[in-house]
Amino acid sequence: MSLLDDEIRKQVIRNAYQHGGRADPGPVIGKIMGLFPEVRSDPKGLARKVAEVASKVNSMSQHSLEEIVRKEFPEFMVKEKRVQEHRLPDLEDVSGNVVMRMAPSPSGPLHLGHSRMAILNDEYVKRYGGRLILRIEDTNPDNIDPFAYTQIPRDLEWLGVDVSEVVIQSDRFDLYYNEARNLIKIGKAYVCHCKQQDFRDMKLKGLECPHRSNTIETNSSEFEEMIRGSFRPGTATLVVKTDLNHPNPSIRDWIAFRVVDANHPRTGKKYHAYPMMNFSVAVDDHYLGLTHVIRGKDHLNNTEKQKYVFQYNKWKLPVYYHYGLINIPETILKTSIIKKGIAEGKYSGWDDIRLGTLLALKRRGYSPAVIRRYWIESGLREIDADFSWEIFNAMNKEIIDSGAMRFWFVRDPVRVTVKSPLPLQSRAPYHPGRTELGYRKYDLGTEFTIFVQKEDWDKFDDGDVLRLKDLCVVVKSGNVGNFDHREVTKDHPLKIIHWCPQDSERFSVYKPDGTVDNGLLEPLALDYNGIAQFERYGYVNKTADEAFFLYR
Repeated sequence: MSLLDDEIRKQVIRNAYQHGGRADPGPVIGKIMGLFPEVRSDPKGLARKVAEVASKVNSMSQHSLEEIVRKEFPEFMVKEKRVQEHRLPDLEDVSGNVVMRMAPSPSGPLHLGHSRMAILNDEYVKRYGGRLILRIEDTNPDNIDPFAYTQIPRDLEWLGVDVSEVVIQSDRFDLYYNEARNLIKIGKAYVCHCKQQDFRDMKLKGLECPHRSNTIETNSSEFEEMIRGSFRPGTATLVVKTDLNHPNPSIRDWIAFRVVDANHPRTGKKYHAYPMMNFSVAVDDHYLGLTHVIRGKDHLNNTEKQKYVFQYNKWKLPVYYHYGLINIPETILKTSIIKKGIAEGKYSGWDDIRLGTLLALKRRGYSPAVIRRYWIESGLREIDADFSWEIFNAMNKEIIDSGAMRFWFVRDPVRVTVKSPLPLQSRAPYHPGRTELGYRKYDLGTEFTIFVQKEDWDKFDDGDVLRLKDLCVVVKSGNVGNFDHREVTKDHPLKIIHWCPQDSERFSVYKPDGTVDNGLLEPLALDYNGIAQFERYGYVNKTADEAFFLYR
């Protein structure tokens, strides 16, 4: 081959490798003309040559193309990256350290959606210094999973979120009662006995509840009766007065306390008057010294309600940020659905890999670093968006690939006999980019059994020549592969299939769609635990006797 032919082949392979296995002749022609000015006099001839090489390269499998790049052009594997810093915008009105908070409900452990709130708050506290408070908001006893009290801090620890203090709202009822009493005393709260639908209808019309004008003494007395448990659920609420002419009906007089007759996992039947979220949150944000609050824009109405509590008490408001909502497609996040599925035996637990909990993502093998990176790059934008699993997985691959050992896993195996005139040894790298990790070596002899995937073997006809990865070239004859001496050249690459030696063991890979791939795993992989790439299959998180599929 001439220097020109060599360069055309090289540039076509580079272009194909960088574009998912499909070379585009156009950029290659331009590149060649720049390197060899003399070919400009015959552009049609050059175009024909490039098109011929591109056709051959485009007919290769992705695996064959990657093998050529790895062996002949390893420099192509080092991606040229633009250095781009993804930095969250600065917070407003920062003077010294900040105090911020995460406020999950203990309805279950954290899921991928919760992680955004945790990561963003953690990033800012690490930037400015200060405190990050984990506030567990457990004032809805009907929607509490006791497991969440211990698991939520563990989830945050796995994410690398540094919690300064843990606050549990069910420990703070006396504080909420005292602040409610103060609002009653200044005429900003009253006890209402209307039926729920009647109260809503009056709000929509901007009408006063008939109890709104009750005296401070009456409201104070009736609130104490709520605390003592004198009222049945649904017969009394404490309402915060706002503007009945507010253009948003939801902001008009809103309920701050209701009567609950339920057994709380931590406090039992000790309390009867339970604060609603908007009241307890406002009180806690003040007494915990919050400087900045970051949460989704689904809380915009809640922010407006909570401001009334600050205004009436002349408290300093935190700075509020509301980011856009993220839709995470094809992901089960809702705790009520998960709980029901666990109870019915549909899911094995909160870490079932079909779920979107952090426990499930950890079990599959995702790095917590990718979760942090994704949410930082998403930023504090106010627009709604869809979560991209494609981008997320690409980020994760960048993080895990250098540490992911390579092994062979054969699904639906078929037995093949290999015959060779000389003893054969397989020598496959544990990682193609890290030769210091060494090689997986198997001494196989002159006639031996291996296992290949049936779908791979069935693609070849008798007499076809193929290459067993990191072993030898064979000619297929039934279920026999006869050793062939021919060399694999640049001009005549062969299709490659992977295999497992005879002493491989049965192995299962569990997938997030609920299916299971059963097959054989090579012997040198059996004692390895952690993230691995099963070649020509995908990335997995391997445990002692099974693996959980990550992605291809």
